[in-house]
Amino acid sequence: MTAQVTGRFAPSPSGRMHLGNLFSALLAWLSVRSVGGRMLLRIEDLDPDRCRREYALQLMDDLSWLGLDWDGEPCWQSERTELYARAFRRLEERGLIYPCYCTRAERLAASAPHRSDGERIYDGRCRRLTPEQRTELARTRRPAFRVRVPEQEICFTDLCRGPQREDLARDCGDFILRRSDGVYAYQLAVVVDDGSAGVTQVVRGSDLLSSTARQLWLYRLLDLPAPEFAHVPLLLAPDGRRLSKRDGDLDVGALRTRFSPAQLLGRLALLAGLQAGPDPVTPAELAGNFSWGRVPRADIVVRPELFG
Repeated sequence: MTAQVTGRFAPSPSGRMHLGNLFSALLAWLSVRSVGGRMLLRIEDLDPDRCRREYALQLMDDLSWLGLDWDGEPCWQSERTELYARAFRRLEERGLIYPCYCTRAERLAASAPHRSDGERIYDGRCRRLTPEQRTELARTRRPAFRVRVPEQEICFTDLCRGPQREDLARDCGDFILRRSDGVYAYQLAVVVDDGSAGVTQVVRGSDLLSSTARQLWLYRLLDLPAPEFAHVPLLLAPDGRRLSKRDGDLDVGALRTRFSPAQLLGRLALLAGLQAGPDPVTPAELAGNFSWGRVPRADIVVRPELFG
């Protein structure tokens, strides 16, 4: 008997969702509902400086308006800090955690670019500090905490992008698990949350593809079951910019004034390769004919006239 697929949509309530957020949410929902699976909603509100509860309530209303439902009550990361602390302590007890006193400028100076995506790879300078040096630095700085990664290759097959491989030491480097302000980092929180919730499938934007190897490694360290992954193409403006909340591109509030849910879904389905035109459609109709083989791998330029 095949186990039930459990997926999730995990937005950060740092502003109104835009078209790219809806695109990822739709594909996550379709991948789960097309096989009769369970869909969870997690609110990633760990960062108190950026996240607001009113944004979370608004994004839930936007998802409901579009017809993308979820099972059970939403999970709030801000209420799960003790779980992250427990996982952090397990890694600390194994000698895998060390304090990093580098300022942002020092981190950049001690890093090299990561392939073509611009991510910086930390060179591990604070890993080599003596106890005396750490004591001296601690007098004036609050450290972040990093995890030591081994020279180990991680391989996995992405549902959307195919076979992937990454060497942790070369392509990732030691990464932060707890910030200097005490907030637990995304890499740790997402692994604890998905593992404890029994998530078997993670669908998210391709900008997070480089996070996957380090997360798969953390699943193993914490004895948590790892999900399969699908990294979907990003939606781009005609000038090549990635759609973002900061720029206010194709804000869901504005889209709701111009389109019905079925009209907006039809346009999203066209971008996803799930139908030939922008004909109005319901989520259930799309789920009946969903296949990852139809979803493009490359990022997608959004034509202004499609959503004008």
